[in-house]
Amino acid sequence: MIIDKLENIEKYASLNPLFAQAIDFLKSHDLNTLEVGKIELKNKDLFVNVAQTEAKTQEEAKLETHKEFIDIQIPLSGTEMIGYTAAEDCAPANTPYDTEQDITFFEGSAKNYIKVSPGMFVIFFPQDGHAPGITPVGVKKIIVKVKA
Repeated sequence: MIIDKLENIEKYASLNPLFAQAIDFLKSHDLNTLEVGKIELKNKDLFVNVAQTEAKTQEEAKLETHKEFIDIQIPLSGTEMIGYTAAEDCAPANTPYDTEQDITFFEGSAKNYIKVSPGMFVIFFPQDGHAPGITPVGVKKIIVKVKA
């Protein structure tokens, strides 16, 4: 997991061959004006989900992991708490891995919580269990999905 200010995102371009293209998109668009929906950047290997989340409590937030994709998550309209637990420390999955959605959900709560505000980003790799969207009012956010 990486958490940093959005102004520093270019420092991480070398971590994945598709990060440079994702960063170019993020730097060249006014993210706040993007409509909710999906924007494909490179076939099914790189795309952007613009989402509007609903309110969610810490107890409602489920830990999840992805095998095929890395998430770059950027809150736009408000602060979001995101739970974190290393995937190897997550309780046994309460649902089988969904290959179509590239997601596994886990029982229990996260071990750690981080606050992510507008102007920040967080990167979750396949080894990072995360429970996003903890907020009393919901947030508009960008989720860049990058083929791992």
